[in-house]
This record gives sequence, C-alpha cells and structure tokens, in this order.
Amino acid sequence: MRGTDMAKQQMNIKIKKGEQFPVTIQRIGINGEGVGYFQKQVVFVPGALPGEEVIVEATDIHPTYAEAKIKRIRKRSPNRIKPPCPLYDQCGGCQLQHLSYEAQLEAKRDIVIQALRRHARRLDVDKLDIRPTIGMDNPWHYRNKSQFQVGMKEGKVLAGLYGINSHRLIDLSECRVQHPQTTRVTNIVKTILQDLRIPIYNERTRTGVVRTIVVRVGFHTGDIQLVLVTATKDIPRKQLLIDEIRRRLPEVKSIVQNINGEKTSLIFGDETEVLAGDEYIQETLGDLSFELSSRAFFQLNPLQTVKLYDEVKKAAALTGTERIVDAYCGVGTIGLWLARDAKEVRGMDTIPEAIEDAQNNAKKHGFTNTHYVVGKAEYWLPKWVKGGWKPDVIIVDPPRVGCDRALLETILRFRPQKVVYVSCNPSSLARDLDALAAQYRVDYIQPVDMFPHTAHVESVARLVLKL
Repeated sequence: MRGTDMAKQQMNIKIKKGEQFPVTIQRIGINGEGVGYFQKQVVFVPGALPGEEVIVEATDIHPTYAEAKIKRIRKRSPNRIKPPCPLYDQCGGCQLQHLSYEAQLEAKRDIVIQALRRHARRLDVDKLDIRPTIGMDNPWHYRNKSQFQVGMKEGKVLAGLYGINSHRLIDLSECRVQHPQTTRVTNIVKTILQDLRIPIYNERTRTGVVRTIVVRVGFHTGDIQLVLVTATKDIPRKQLLIDEIRRRLPEVKSIVQNINGEKTSLIFGDETEVLAGDEYIQETLGDLSFELSSRAFFQLNPLQTVKLYDEVKKAAALTGTERIVDAYCGVGTIGLWLARDAKEVRGMDTIPEAIEDAQNNAKKHGFTNTHYVVGKAEYWLPKWVKGGWKPDVIIVDPPRVGCDRALLETILRFRPQKVVYVSCNPSSLARDLDALAAQYRVDYIQPVDMFPHTAHVESVARLVLKL
C-alpha cells in the first residue's frame, strides 16, 4: 500500500539508513503511523502525530519512501496523551492510544479521504459527502474475542501477541481493549496448561501441542466459548485438562479443540471437535440473538455493531418491497437486521458452517423471507436472475482485500438500484468504489469506529445506480 501510495514520487530516496533529520507530520497513515516529508521525500514515523515537529532516525529505506523512529519531539501535538496501557509500545495491538479519542475519530475520517484520493480516480473526492466518524461513548474493553498465541519462556506459559516488527511473544495478562472475561479466561487457562504440563507448541522446532487460546464472550448473554488450537489431535492428559477447565471456569459453556498442524500464520485448521458443553454460544444484537460456532465470523465490537448495522439499514432505505442480496453474509447478521423491512433476503458465504449458523439464526427468529446458500454471489446471482429473481439492493461486507473482481463485474452487469458497501479497509473500499463508479453514484460514506485506539476504520457507503 505504501509503495502505491507514494508512486507519484519521481525521485529515488536519498535518505540514508541511520541518518537523523527533522520531519513535520502532516497526517496519520493507514497503519496508524505519522506521515511527513523530508526534502520532498515521504517518511513514515510510528508514534508521531499530525502537526508535530520531530527529530527522527531513518530505520528502513525503500524505493519510494523511508521509515524512521522518533528520537525527539521538538513540537508536541495538543492531542498527544499518555497511553494508559503499560505494554502499548511493545505489543502492537493498538496504534493510537497516544492520541486523544476525539482526534482519533477525526484521523479515521481523514484516512478514508486519503485512501479515496489515492485509489478512486473516477471520484471527485472533494465533492463527496464523507461524514464525521461515529465513535463510542466508552472506547475501552470492547473486543468480544481474543486470539492469543501461546509460548514458553523460562519454563512459564505465555499467551499474547507478537511484538512490533518482531517474533517476540508479549504476554498479555491484561488488555484494555479486550472484554475483561476474555482476559480472565485466558489467564486461568494459561495456569491450567502450566499446572498440567501440557506441551506448548514451538514454531521453530514444530514440536509441542497447544498453539493458540481463543476466547469469545457474549456481551449481552455472558456466554463464553474457549477454543484450544492444537498442532495435533492428541492432547496429553486431555480429559484431566477438560475437567480442570470446567472446575475452574464453570461459566465457560463451550470448550472446543481446533487442529492446525500446518506451518502457517492462519489461526484455525479445518478440523474442529467439541470437547465439552455446547457447540454454540449465544449473542444478542438489538432484538436479535445469534448462535455462534467456534469458527463463525461475528463482529468483534457488539456495541458498535448495532450502530454500524443501523447505518446499513439507513443506507438501504427499505420500503418492504425490496429483494436483497447479502453477499459475504457470515452468520446472517446484516441480512437478518434488514429482513423485517424487506420482501426477501438471500445471502451467501463460502464457509459452510457460517451458512448453517445463518439458517439456524433465521429459523430461530421465525423469518420466512430469508434464504442462505454456500458459495459466491457471482455464482448464485446469474442463476437467480436467469430464474426471474433480480435484487433491488446488494449488501457487500467483504474481507480486508475487498470484493472479488468477479463480484464487482456481476454487480455492474445486473445493475441493482442500490449497493450498500460495508468496508473494513479504506484502500480496498476506494478501489472498489472506483470500479463501481462506472455505473453508480456514491451518495455518501459514513465512517464508524469499530476498533478504538487502532488505525482500523469501518465505513458504510451508499451507492445509487446512475440514471
């Protein structure tokens, strides 16, 4: 992204590694770093804030930009604050705790604008209605799921995240953005693994068993699910492990094992087994409740999810007569949020377990106007249109890479009246809006802060077919 961002630079970087120089920071970059210029050359400075004048030292030189670290802040931003987390500068999970929350919201809107300027050539960004970011009343302890890697150091079991630009595991016995129950369960499971001497996986030697501790909590139900990701199906003293977890953590309703023996950065493998309790936990959004299996996608911030989905509903502007396609539907959350105001909702996802969850969620709520299938929209939509069923509205909520090119071409081919694009990545949003701008007008873009203190920003874009 940075290379693309700076492709306009016509000169080679003349900065040398280790060189120290002053930089005035212009804005926050898409990864949360400060972005400034030195002798017309772009410099990315983690931890620096807009308006600050900093003395930096170049750490990495690339063809179109340089990376640097702060040596001294010569002029401080009035929005700079002391990060409340003692591990903030080590773990890398948050990027903006040193920036006041009000300024974070402004920066995230600007991140969306900058992405559009770089990638949406068909759009006149200055004329777009890009609204102020919707924030949280209390932007702490909002994450309902933790995925902490497990390791050993000096005979002690650790669980946490890898440090910034390193493979050093930072033990997170407390985290200010995680729901307190996810942290509590992880800490107790660490102790149990230690007490029972369950072998911990070693990435370098590829020996050991337990790789990752995943905990998900229902904000509104209190249900807790624990997933142990292991390198092998066999766990030494497995029954004793299960019994001890149930004894020390009776509030955990679902204990699951996922097997991932591959050399990969992916958390989950293909094989999952329920060790004790239920296969699902329950979560509630508004007046809807959802069954969540261990691998099902669900928004990580339930409190903001209600605001996000209300923005989707507002953008869809349903009258009760619309046929809706819910692409990338997951467990059906967005589609069910809209189903009462629509004639019919048809959703699809490539993960069979998610579609099974979506079908169960729809049935549980008594919806008879929903239909969920496994596969991609670009496969199902032509079949449905050929059979006489054409959508009025398409909802897309793609992963960070954005929509499949085939899906964008399918949308342009069948031309529904409205497209509501839910984005978790401003760069892919901008590229996809640029593609759709051939036939659609971008009515407005509404940023939503789903992950306070990080550089991530979600957006809801409303697109209307051009006349």
